[in-house]
This record gives sequence, structure tokens and C-alpha cells, in this order.
Amino acid sequence: MLFYSRFSVFYNNSTINNMAFLYKSIYPNWSQSEFYRYCSMFPIERDAKIINMSKGMQRQAALILALSTCPRYLFLDEIFDGLDPVVRQLLKRILIDGVVQNNMTVIIASHNLRELEDLCDRICLMHRGLMLMEREIDALRLNLRKVQVAFTQVPEDTELFEKINVVNLWKNGNIFNITIRGTEEEFMPKLNALNPAYISAMPLTLEEIFICEMGAAGYDVNSIL
Repeated sequence: MLFYSRFSVFYNNSTINNMAFLYKSIYPNWSQSEFYRYCSMFPIERDAKIINMSKGMQRQAALILALSTCPRYLFLDEIFDGLDPVVRQLLKRILIDGVVQNNMTVIIASHNLRELEDLCDRICLMHRGLMLMEREIDALRLNLRKVQVAFTQVPEDTELFEKINVVNLWKNGNIFNITIRGTEEEFMPKLNALNPAYISAMPLTLEEIFICEMGAAGYDVNSIL
């Protein structure tokens, strides 16, 4: 059973209560007890007209109805848009509980990568209808690092980092800021061989990974401008 939620369509006189009555007749796994439980968790009036609610409250109404169908697969599109920080955290906890306790699969389409960073275990990047990559987030982070390398005196070698899989590089004086594809075990010995004064390596955020991968696909600020 599938349930898709974005800007759900409601009749002008729709309330959560009468929509629940409709959903109960449509979805065989509808749970009235779960419906009451979710209504108590979200700050929303069950008899208020949904069409008169704010964007964030309409989204909460759609979530309550969707979750009460006890779906096996839950598709959510920009679901955090319009929700305040407290409700966003509540939604994350509900989704995690649904995955752990009910074996529910949740698929979220979003441009807000920060919201997905501590919630999803797999990510898929798409560009112009094509899938650029799909893998576990932990594996993705492991394979990309942002590294800062400083030299007391920059070596004259014009191909200084040729033995390292450099994705992009930005130089400021004697300091190089590099995005490297690979693990620290692979590239650190090669960087240390250059006798730098300082090296620091950190994992990339999902947003940085997105920018990096999109740039490799020809979608970056320079191509847009």
C-alpha cells in the first residue's frame, strides 16, 4: 500500500475528522487508534477546516492522515517545508519509530539536505531525470574528504597533487583547500610525503557532497552564470 503526500488536495469543508472517515473506507490498514495518537501529538484542531489552516498546519494534517493508514511504503515530498523546528524533530522521531517498529520504508524527496543528514541511511542524487548516484550515506562520507594543507614554503612542483584524486582545489597563499575522493588511509601518506606544515581532514556535509557531485556532472554556479 502506498501513500503519497505533498500538497494534499482537500475539499473546502474538509476537516481532519471527516477526512479520517473517508480514509478509513479507502485504506484497509487504517488505524483509528493511531489516528487519535497522532492527533494528540501534533498541535492541530480536528474539527477545523483544513483549507483555512496555514501551510505548515495543512502539512501536519496530511501527515496525520498518511501515518494513520499504517503504510508499508511512505513517499514524502519536501515534507519539512513549513514546519517549525519542534514539529520537524517530532516528525523525524515518528518516522524513525515507524521504520524500526513497523518495518516501514520511507522515501523523502527534498532539497533541504541538512534535514536528511541525520535521518536517512541511503541517498540518491538525481539531475535532469537521471540518477547520478545511489549509495549509503556513511559510505559516501567515507569516500570524500575536505582537506586543508599548509606549507611553510610551497613546493615548486606544478603537479603537486597528481598522485591524489583531487575533485576540486582552492589555493590561498601557502594554504590549499582540497576536496579529495578516497579514504584518509589512501591519501594521507601521499600528502605527508610533501612535507606540509599542517594537514587537517574532515568529512563533507551532504550539501557539500551534493555540490561536489553536481559540479562533476556539469551543474555548478559557473555553468548557471
